[in-house]
Amino acid sequence: MEKLVVLSFGNGTIAQGFSSVRAQLWDASNRYPIQATGSLPATPSLPTLYRQWQLLYLALYHRLGMQSRIKINAADVTNVSEMEFDQCCQHLSDQINVWLSSETFRSIEQQLRTWLIAGDEVRIIIETNDPCLQQLPWHLWKFLIDYPQAEVALSVLNYQRPNRSSAQTSRKARILAILGDSQGIDVSRDRAYLEQLSTQAEVHILVEPEREELNDQLWQGWNMLFFAGHSTTGETGFLQINPRETLTLEQLRWALNRAITTGLKLAIFNSCDGLGLAQALADLHIPQVIVMREPVPDVVAQEFLKYFLAAFVNGRSLYASVREARERLQGMEGVYPCASWLPVICQNPAEAPTTWGAWSGETEANQKEGTRKFKPQKSKVKLSSVVLASLIMTALTMGARHLGLLQKWELQGYDFLMQNRPEESPDRRLLIVGINEADFQIPQQKDRKGSLSDLALAQLLEKLEAYKPRAIGLDIFRDFPINPQQAALKQRLRQSDRFFTLCHVGVSEEDRGIEPPPDVPKQRQGFSNVIPDADGILRRQLLSMDVPSTSLCQTPISLSFQLASQYLKSEGITPKITEGNWQLGQVVFQRLQAPVGGYQAADTWGNQVLLNYRSYHSPLEIAEIVTLQDVLTNQVQPEQVQDRVVLIGVMTRTSGDQFLTPYSVRNTSFQEMPGVILHAQMVSQILSAVLDKRSLIKTWSFWGEFGWVWGWSIVGGLLAWRLRSRQLLVLAIGGGAVLILYGFCFWLLIQGNWVPLVPSALALVVTGGVVLALRSSLTERQE
Repeated sequence: MEKLVVLSFGNGTIAQGFSSVRAQLWDASNRYPIQATGSLPATPSLPTLYRQWQLLYLALYHRLGMQSRIKINAADVTNVSEMEFDQCCQHLSDQINVWLSSETFRSIEQQLRTWLIAGDEVRIIIETNDPCLQQLPWHLWKFLIDYPQAEVALSVLNYQRPNRSSAQTSRKARILAILGDSQGIDVSRDRAYLEQLSTQAEVHILVEPEREELNDQLWQGWNMLFFAGHSTTGETGFLQINPRETLTLEQLRWALNRAITTGLKLAIFNSCDGLGLAQALADLHIPQVIVMREPVPDVVAQEFLKYFLAAFVNGRSLYASVREARERLQGMEGVYPCASWLPVICQNPAEAPTTWGAWSGETEANQKEGTRKFKPQKSKVKLSSVVLASLIMTALTMGARHLGLLQKWELQGYDFLMQNRPEESPDRRLLIVGINEADFQIPQQKDRKGSLSDLALAQLLEKLEAYKPRAIGLDIFRDFPINPQQAALKQRLRQSDRFFTLCHVGVSEEDRGIEPPPDVPKQRQGFSNVIPDADGILRRQLLSMDVPSTSLCQTPISLSFQLASQYLKSEGITPKITEGNWQLGQVVFQRLQAPVGGYQAADTWGNQVLLNYRSYHSPLEIAEIVTLQDVLTNQVQPEQVQDRVVLIGVMTRTSGDQFLTPYSVRNTSFQEMPGVILHAQMVSQILSAVLDKRSLIKTWSFWGEFGWVWGWSIVGGLLAWRLRSRQLLVLAIGGGAVLILYGFCFWLLIQGNWVPLVPSALALVVTGGVVLALRSSLTERQE
């Protein structure tokens, strides 16, 4: 599979460092780019080291007396041994790889490796305006060792597509070859290799042409321009076209512009250290140029041309042909050191890599496509396969859910949704008398047994009942007789129709529970039993249950349900049983029966409902709270008590009456909720549902939940089916679809519907992964 990697080095130099390096990857089967960013530190020693290598290279060739297609300045030459040169080559290679292994650049390489496989044909374009960075022998980068089909090209940062005129009508490739000044060198072999193409291409050869003749020929329309002969180093590059004339590319600008406009795709300068030439040609926006980065020996230049043409004419891509020809030059390095370092491609990224077939009209469509515009291959994964995969993943997910494997994560997801719900105002129908540490020290508590003395309770009830509350609930166990000196209290407990107290139902012969106060009749007793989940968190409310005959507490109704029912009596509403469920007014409290919702492996005995906590700043602020001392010292006003449900309980952390709730993990100001607050939450849920139409939390039927999970599974499959970029797919699923799923689940929970969040997210992600794997497998088999 053909892929393109562009490494764009922003403003900077090797000596100063590059604060921004951007990597982009395009996949031939991918419509969207993959991007990564990094940076590279300054390394002033690297240009110096390359210059040292360059001088040793020139000196070595001068000492060996090799014919070179460049006129070397004698001032650049020094004495050198081959061993010294080899050491310099190794040092340069090591320094380049140390630099490219910098921590700030490594992330780019790691991401590229994630998306590339060893068999990919990879074009790597280095975009930079730094001449030192362009000069580096990039093929030494160890990254390329793992990708034998990868080749590097150079580009400037700013480029554009050249203008095109009418399409070429020839059915053969057209090559213009210029054999310039050849004094002291042999260009006859270059000519021979080109003439061998005469049966497949129109080859026109100019031997030491005059400037006017060269100019005229460039206007005739060519696919490839070839130059062999002497040239001279410099920032712009000079071509010695005959023994008398040396031209800069600027002097050929209009002719070259015309050649590019009429179809020139490739220029090969088999002559010199052509980076100066390449820079000048970049201004002309020529699509591809192949040059020699340093002085090139005759034989090396000729062998490169032979190897390149053999691969390119036989249908290999331009980049693959250059890599093959360059690597074959390594066999000559026993005689010609660093021969494989010399050839380099200079690419205009706005143009597609040219092919031999395109010149002869075989694939004209390819000429219209830019380097960064690949025609996506249509996935052969059928839509029906996506739907089938989603159905299978949904069934597996729901199966795992039914076995209770997801219950822990579902309950945690439920807690997270609960914690983020909008705030609700406190319930004004409730008042909490919270007994704190200071209340234990007041005189009325002097002879207390337990948390509340008989005297304090007597005075408290006297004060409260005078203000006419609808119900009073005591959340303190009193399984002992009243002091005979408090006969009035004993009488009040027996006769008051507002006062309710609690006991604890024992569930076995060993645990018989806690009995109620002896003076409170059964009809005004409520049990305190709660049902924490396996993680200790209370998410359910127990309304009633069957009581074992061995229990010391025989009331089948919870304290919260007793208090709410007492309050609703004044509204003309009494509880009744409808098909096994409690009903108050028009509201039916549908009991939980496992498996239901996130509870697949939970004990749902008794008449349970999910507890819809009310939270204002904190769930502890469910209602107005006063202290025992506030009431006994007349600091509580009648309107704070009248027509309310008053709950009395201990609110100290040492009371042992503390419970974990869905809010415990998130809120750092508290971890557990006092029992009296918990009972207030339960009473408030019942009253709010009946009188305010506040939603109870419900779950859907099995098939409703199955359809919901399947729908999100299909979403994941469709995203993987449509999106070609893996990074975009991850973003679409993780940053898009899952967030939308969370938003829907959150909104539905506010409306009173607990729908599957974790199973849906799991099915969505897994189905997306399965379809992606299926698509990748089909693509590989297709290739």
